[in-house]
Amino acid sequence: MPTVEHLTTRTPRVSVEELLTGLHPSPRFGAVSFSSYRPDPAQPSQAHAVKALEAFSDGIGASSGGLFSKLFGSKPKSRAGVYLDGGFGVGKTHLLASLWHSAPGPKAFGTFVEYTNLVGALSFRKTVDALSSYKLVCIDEFELDDPGDTVLMSRLMRELADAGVKLAATSNTLPGSLGEGRFAAVDFQREIQVLADQFDVIRIDGEDYRHRGLPAAPAPLTNAELDARMNAEFDGGLVAIDDFGALLKHLAGVHPSRYRQLIHGIDGIVWKDVRPIESQATALRFVVLADRLYDKDVPILASGVPFDSLFTPEMMAGGYMKKYFRAVSRLTALAREGQSHEPS
Repeated sequence: MPTVEHLTTRTPRVSVEELLTGLHPSPRFGAVSFSSYRPDPAQPSQAHAVKALEAFSDGIGASSGGLFSKLFGSKPKSRAGVYLDGGFGVGKTHLLASLWHSAPGPKAFGTFVEYTNLVGALSFRKTVDALSSYKLVCIDEFELDDPGDTVLMSRLMRELADAGVKLAATSNTLPGSLGEGRFAAVDFQREIQVLADQFDVIRIDGEDYRHRGLPAAPAPLTNAELDARMNAEFDGGLVAIDDFGALLKHLAGVHPSRYRQLIHGIDGIVWKDVRPIESQATALRFVVLADRLYDKDVPILASGVPFDSLFTPEMMAGGYMKKYFRAVSRLTALAREGQSHEPS
């Protein structure tokens, strides 16, 4: 029998030190490498990306930019960062984590939201001071959701680049197009351009590997089936079972920076009565939870609507559509793992 808990009873507290020490790849990407990435022969940009990142890695730790260069007028041969642009499931995070593993330290790896949360916890200046001593800062899932993020990340990337820190990021949006459809990005073109100027773009084409040759998402279970399947699938493990509506309400009271700790130690997820999310703010919070569950490879059993019906048609066609498509892709993979043991 599994041990049962509820995410709705968890209210994690995370210190600044834990935020800093937590800036490393998740267990899903804890042992990846450039050699373990499998480029699609039909997509030559994937093999090109591997070679480009290997070359970039070789240059990390070498003298480039920074105060010495500014004083004596020498210029770095390339921009401070590389920016992996591509669709869902083409292996961008795998490659970013491979770069992190291959590079000398000190180094940091986190999602975009983890860095904005770090600034909120430390202050902007202390974050710059802390990260300026690093050789590499990796930012996964880079996106600009609002004007504040735009100004903040533009300054942070510029100051880290000026300090000689190498940068690497992944996103589904080209740097010059960040923020489009989400806020009046045209009013922040200067900040967006400053941010874009820090990166050389590496395009990665391809299909979502999570769905290559795999069947469609499994049909949701009934509530009557959940207990039996939970006992069979997660016997001996720690399972978080929650009413979906109650979970959404609980997430509103837990800062997204704590979602990693919210699911700490959980071996399986069971959600009862999954229903479409109608609030944009609620949906964006839930996307962060989906990302953290995928990072830790936590399988899901659920009743209610299928995950491809989780977000409204308006959301799936709006400014945050890429976030929602990514979440659906990842939740579907975890549901397959939970119901039919297919690797996510």
